[in-house]
Amino acid sequence: MRKHRVPSIEKSSGNVYSDLGYPNRSAMLIKAQLVAKIAEIIRTRKLTQAEAASKLGLTQPKVSALLRGQFRGVSEHRLLDCLTRLGRDVQIVIRSTPKTRGNGQLTVLFA
Repeated sequence: MRKHRVPSIEKSSGNVYSDLGYPNRSAMLIKAQLVAKIAEIIRTRKLTQAEAASKLGLTQPKVSALLRGQFRGVSEHRLLDCLTRLGRDVQIVIRSTPKTRGNGQLTVLFA
């Protein structure tokens, strides 16, 4: 009789890219969050990839790649531009870091 191996489970840090050891893990998480929001808006509006591409100023293959999570080589600025083209206001807020933390952090909040 075979014994089944039980997989080990580790608690996530909250950033899958960090957990998997990717370089630029913070930037990758930010991009993933922005792309997820873009995909949600496209889905909600029931836009085809061609319609979305026209609205975003991208090619249809580029939209297809984004929606499949292939966003390396696309800047955060470009993704923010996509959100504004989809009718979203984007606000960047810079504030002091709490004294308990030395370095600042970059986060995305959707209202």
